[in-house]
Amino acid sequence: MTPAVFTSPAVVALVVGEVLFWVLIASGLAARYLLRRRRLGAVLLASTVLVDLGILATAVIDIRAGGAATFAHGLAAIYIGFSVAFGPVIVRWADVRAAHRWAGGPAPVPVPRSGPERARHEWDRFARWVVAALICAAVLGLVHLLAGPGADLAALSPWFGRLGLVTVIWFLTGPARFLATTPARM
Repeated sequence: MTPAVFTSPAVVALVVGEVLFWVLIASGLAARYLLRRRRLGAVLLASTVLVDLGILATAVIDIRAGGAATFAHGLAAIYIGFSVAFGPVIVRWADVRAAHRWAGGPAPVPVPRSGPERARHEWDRFARWVVAALICAAVLGLVHLLAGPGADLAALSPWFGRLGLVTVIWFLTGPARFLATTPARM
């Protein structure tokens, strides 16, 4: 990577956004369980959505200011899709562990390695990925709309194929293994 990559607004937004995402989760859980301020904890956890908006705004502003779209701009779109689709799962995962450690909550229950529960888990995660991919595609489309005429967006087009490839691989390595054993109603 060239030094210019590290000063790209999209890269800076991604790095700062990821750090801020985990800082907000940690501070939200600390407020909830260590300080016993449930409402403050909920606000901090919910504010992780603002990180996504900041990353999106930075990417659009960078391109509208004349910057060419780069791999980092596509990565920003996938980050936003993943964060929206999987963010609540990540927060619940962390919350269960924090409650167990600091508030006497029940121990986290591992996902079984097989059976109907595992099948439901695989289908849920795959469905979340599909949502993430759709959000990413929508964000890429939104960047195209907001970038303005003459913007260099060539680096964003390959992301649609990447989304399709990841979707196929995820399906084949996840829920497809359970097609024959998945109950009719999940």
